[in-house]
Amino acid sequence: MSSTPSGKESFEDFYSEVKEIEKRDSVLTPKQQIERLLRPGSTYFNLNPFEVLQVDPEASLDEIKRKYRRLSILVHPDKNIDDSERAQQAFEIINRAWKTLECEDTRKKCLDIYQEAKERTEHMIEQKRKKQKKENRTAEGIPEDDPDKYKHAVYVMTMKLFADMERKRQHLETRDMEERKRKREAEIEQEEQVSLEKEWAKNFEESRQNRVDSWKTFQSGGSKEKKKKKIQGFKPPKPKPESR
Repeated sequence: MSSTPSGKESFEDFYSEVKEIEKRDSVLTPKQQIERLLRPGSTYFNLNPFEVLQVDPEASLDEIKRKYRRLSILVHPDKNIDDSERAQQAFEIINRAWKTLECEDTRKKCLDIYQEAKERTEHMIEQKRKKQKKENRTAEGIPEDDPDKYKHAVYVMTMKLFADMERKRQHLETRDMEERKRKREAEIEQEEQVSLEKEWAKNFEESRQNRVDSWKTFQSGGSKEKKKKKIQGFKPPKPKPESR
């Protein structure tokens, strides 16, 4: 769903900004929407399609579609000629978020993350209440008793889960890439070994044939030399002149 974050878009920057968010203005100008979608940490923020489209995770698909259409018009490059390049980037981010939520399977996965965020927030609240009870401070209450702050806590947890999921995906992708590289290097090494063995066998066969041929030549030449020496060594007697 996203490219690898740059140094400016580190997880620390993202999470630091998430913790400081109190309110979000859902009615922004085209310029503000472009800035929102391309701000530092946006690689992580934009993992959450509900955040990109500024819709409640429990909103209906029709509501999500209407919001998508409004935002896509706001940031469309043709409507932002003075900043068309960045507008195009923002437009693509919005389209990607809509495609994620338009698909039933991927929307369900996103809703599962949201549901997990709610469960974790509830667990966190429960732990806070237990601590207060242990310290006899139950009358003080907790910040999440305020509906807006509770909603914000769920929002922060949702963003964190999307970011954690992306970091795990990147880790697995890197590990898989390294594993594929290691296997390929092993394959190349094996191929080179097989090639060397074939070359050695070929050279050995050629040299063996040369040795056989040399031996045959030697044997053949030696026999002729012996025969030649025998022939040269035999001298018939000189005929004697007849006596009268």
